[in-house]
Amino acid sequence: MRKQIIAFVVAFVITGIVALTMLIVGVNAAINPNGVPVSNSPAQAALQAPASSTSSSSDQAQITQLQNQISQYQAALQSAQAQLNQASQEMQTVQQLLTFLQQRGIIRIDNQGNITVTDGRDGFGG
Repeated sequence: MRKQIIAFVVAFVITGIVALTMLIVGVNAAINPNGVPVSNSPAQAALQAPASSTSSSSDQAQITQLQNQISQYQAALQSAQAQLNQASQEMQTVQQLLTFLQQRGIIRIDNQGNITVTDGRDGFGG
């Protein structure tokens, strides 16, 4: 019974500390004179952002250069993805071929991945 009372007191104290912290943060936010006005929609925020900051031509050139690099990286990524898909398809074909040859008794694959070619007579009845 004593442990339950101690646990209740500790939980009550922790809850009080959290509540007090939330109250302090809320009051601080409410009375802070350096607050930023809330915009009602993302469109309003987007319209206000360019008015408050001006970008120079060098900034615009750097933005264009970065956008071009992003486009190049995206094209390289698409090319790599296409190559990966093609390699995956080729790997499936090789696996199917190896399975077929193994089922026919033409090759034998051990646990370590070593492939040995058998005489082939078992698979073709010769």
